[in-house]
Amino acid sequence: AFGRVGSFLDHFGERILLADEGAVDWISSRPLMRRLEVLWVAATSLGNGYVWGLLGLYLILFGGRADRLNVLAGLGVMMVEVTVFRVFKGLFSRPRPALRGRLPRRWFMDTFAFPSGHTTAAFGMAYLVTQLYPQPLTLAAVYSLACAIGISRVYLRDHYLIDVVAGAVLGTIVAHVVLPVFYQIIHTARW
Repeated sequence: AFGRVGSFLDHFGERILLADEGAVDWISSRPLMRRLEVLWVAATSLGNGYVWGLLGLYLILFGGRADRLNVLAGLGVMMVEVTVFRVFKGLFSRPRPALRGRLPRRWFMDTFAFPSGHTTAAFGMAYLVTQLYPQPLTLAAVYSLACAIGISRVYLRDHYLIDVVAGAVLGTIVAHVVLPVFYQIIHTARW
């Protein structure tokens, strides 16, 4: 019985990997995607944390007390996000997609793909921003950026599609769980 289950899981895993490899090839070979390559490179660069750092700096410099406390809560959430996705990367140790003759655009911070750290952070921050600043335009802007970051990771062959989907789910869940904790601690402390 265990042999059949193991065989089924092996076969299922192989089919998932083939589908993931096909998705990377399909997304990175679309003519429209290639015409937007500058956008995807920019989105990946923004996913390194620059946009979130600039947003935090803006709120610190030009916002009120509540904004500065929100930045502290965001910093706490992001620290947890990074810790969680690093643990998952170590547990799964999934290699990144093969570059198949393309030269890498930059050095990787790590060699593991699952889950996408860029996407985890982007969706975690998108969730955080929309919870703290719940305006429709803000929601559209941060989730559009988070989606562009995720798509860019597949287009640039840094991640499989499942890595990005898992990163989006993980980032959202972690932010949903830890934001209330940090928000409560920071907003009730005497500063």
